Amino acid sequence: MGKIKETRSDRIFTVVNYTILSILLVVFLYPLIFIISSSFSSTEAVLSGKVWLWPVDFSLEGYKAVFNYKSVWTGYGNSLFYTVVGTLINIVMTILAAYPLSRKEFYGRNFFMFLFFFTTLFNGGLIPTYLLIKELGMLDTRWAMIIPGALSVFNVIVTRTYLKTTIPDEIHEAAKLDGCSDFKFLTRIVIPLSGPIIAVMALFYAVGHWNGFFNALIYLRDPSLFPLQLILNNILVQNQVDPTLLQDTEVLQKQAGLRELLKYSLIIVASVPVLIIYPFVQKHFVKGVMIGGLKE
Repeated sequence: MGKIKETRSDRIFTVVNYTILSILLVVFLYPLIFIISSSFSSTEAVLSGKVWLWPVDFSLEGYKAVFNYKSVWTGYGNSLFYTVVGTLINIVMTILAAYPLSRKEFYGRNFFMFLFFFTTLFNGGLIPTYLLIKELGMLDTRWAMIIPGALSVFNVIVTRTYLKTTIPDEIHEAAKLDGCSDFKFLTRIVIPLSGPIIAVMALFYAVGHWNGFFNALIYLRDPSLFPLQLILNNILVQNQVDPTLLQDTEVLQKQAGLRELLKYSLIIVASVPVLIIYPFVQKHFVKGVMIGGLKE
C-alpha cells in the first residue's frame, strides 16, 4: 500500500507545529533543569548567578542542610499522612457516590446528580467555610486537611461516566440472578474492573493532597501539624528559616545564602514522591481519562 504524499501545506504545518512544541518544551523544561542544577551547586555559585544549565562547584551541602532541618522530617511525615489517609477517604467517597449514580435503576439519580452539580456553581466563601470548620471543632487538627476536600464533584462525574460506559448492564443482571447483592457486586466486580479510573482518581487526589498548603495556612497553627508544602512556602515566599531547627547552626549562620542553601534542594525533595508514583499509574492514566471523560 503506497504512502500518502504530503502536501506543501501539510509539511509547513508539521514544521510550524514541531517548532512551537520545541519552544514550549524548552520554556517548561528549563526551570526544572535550573532548579536541579542549583540544588547540586554551591551556595556561592547560586548567589553569584553562575548557574545556568549545569551544576557549578558540585556540592551536596543543600541536601545536607535539608535533612538537618528538623521541620522537613515533621512536614514529610504529615504530608504522607494527609496524602495516604486523605486519598483513601477520597476514593471511597467517590466510588460510593459515583456507583449508584451510574445505575439506571437508581430512582431519582438525575435529581441527586443535579444536587452534586449545583454545588459546583456556588461557593460559600472563605469566611463561612472557616467558621464551619471552627464549629465542627476541626481547627488545628489533622482532619481540617482531609474532611473539607473529601469529595470532588468533578471526579464523581468522571468516575460515574466511566462506570456507565465500562460496566455492562448484562453483568449486573447476571449477578442479580445469582443472588449477588449490590454491595457485593460493587466490591467483587465493579471495583476490580475499575482499576484505570481508580488509579487516575488516586493520582489526582494524591497530588492535590501532597501539593496542598492553603488549608494548612488557614486552619493550622501548630507547627507539628504543618505539611511539607507549608514549610516550603514559608522558606520560599516568606523567607522564614528558623536557625534553631538546624544542626551546626554556627557554621550555617555564617553563610549568607542560608535560605538559598535550602530552597532549591527542598523543592527537589518535595517533588520526589509524586515523580515516583506517576510511572506506576501512567499506563492507566490515558485510558481512565479518555473513557471517564466521554460524553453520554
